[in-house]
Formats: sequence, structure tokens, C-alpha cells
Amino acid sequence: MPATAPLASSEEIHAHLVTQLNDALRRPGMWGGELAIRLMLDHLLFVERRPGAWDDEKRALERRKAWSPTGVTGAFEDFLATDHGTSAASVYAEFAHRQGWLRLDRALSAVEYATMLAAIDSWASQDHVWADVTSAFGTPSVLFGSTNPYYGKTLGYVTTDPSAPMLFFHLWNGTDPDTECSWPPSSERPLLLAVRRGDAPFAASFTFTPEGRRRRPAREA
Repeated sequence: MPATAPLASSEEIHAHLVTQLNDALRRPGMWGGELAIRLMLDHLLFVERRPGAWDDEKRALERRKAWSPTGVTGAFEDFLATDHGTSAASVYAEFAHRQGWLRLDRALSAVEYATMLAAIDSWASQDHVWADVTSAFGTPSVLFGSTNPYYGKTLGYVTTDPSAPMLFFHLWNGTDPDTECSWPPSSERPLLLAVRRGDAPFAASFTFTPEGRRRRPAREA
């Protein structure tokens, strides 16, 4: 019989799971969405022998009203239009960052972060597109979603300090409700709907652009 190959070490397993988690956060639709992300978190916490950490995080999400019977995804339904896959991934990224798992494409300096935090509310009082965000604030720390301009996405900005809440720009590129065909989308440039501050009470964490207010889902009576 052929010799059995040695099993991967715990360090190799951990590194592999961290890589997969980062891929799933950036491309949630390709990996199976929120459920796949949660399974990867469970596996990482098992490897680190901290299975109870997710229960603590879930309770924190419930207190923030960032959790629903359908998970994080459902919490966005009252705030943002259409697909919420990249938005939900951004909430899980907050947890991943605090655990030291999130791999940043660019970390903001403390000065950049403070300047951005002070400016985003007034800046978001006007309508903007994807290019406006990167022009004003630079390359994001994490891009959740495709680089294809025909798809919506979420841009995340943060420092290396895990205690600093992440800042998110939620961009939409879908079709108007009365449009017969869903493709191509209404705009070739993703439109900024809202800026969100991580770790705040969920409803209070959004600053909507005028376009975001126009496209915010209507609440049922």
C-alpha cells in the first residue's frame, strides 16, 4: 500500500483557513455567501480552541440590531437596496479584524483614519460614485465584491488597530424597480448609498447619501 502522507500541521491548517476566510469575505457570492463565512469562522475558532467567541459576537450583533432571523444579511433589508452579500461580509470582516485574521490591502495611518472619520458624514451629504470614494479617501483597506463596475460592492477602510471601528462605503449598481430587464444595470458606475461605521448601533451607524435615501427600501405597515 502507498505510504500515507503526513497530515497538515495545526499552523498550516490555521493559515489555510485564514486565507479561505479572506477570499470568502472579498467574494461572498462565489463562496456561498453568509453561511460559508460563518462556517469558516467556526472552523477557525475551533482550531484556536475558542468556540465560545462566536456566541459572544452574535450577542453583540443582536444588541446592535445587526442580526436577524436570516443572519446579518436580513439586518440590511431595511437600509440598503437589493443584494446585501458584500454588505453582510463587511460585518463579518469587523469580527475578523478584531481576531487578527483580516488581511488588509492598505492600512490607514492614525492621521488618515482620524481625518476620514471627521469628514465622512458631511462628505456623504451629497451623491457620489465609486471613483469619488477612492479619489477622496484612496485605495480601500478591503474591497468586498468584484472590481467589475457593473456590480455593487462595499469598500472598507481601517487601521491596523483592531479597536478602531471599520468604516464602510456601500455602493449599489442594480436596476430600478420598474425596469423590465435586470441587465445591464441602471448605471455603469456604482452609486454610493451610505457610509457605515462599524460597532455602532446598527440603525444609527448609517449616513445616507441623497441617492441612498431615495433607494432605501420602504418599510411595510
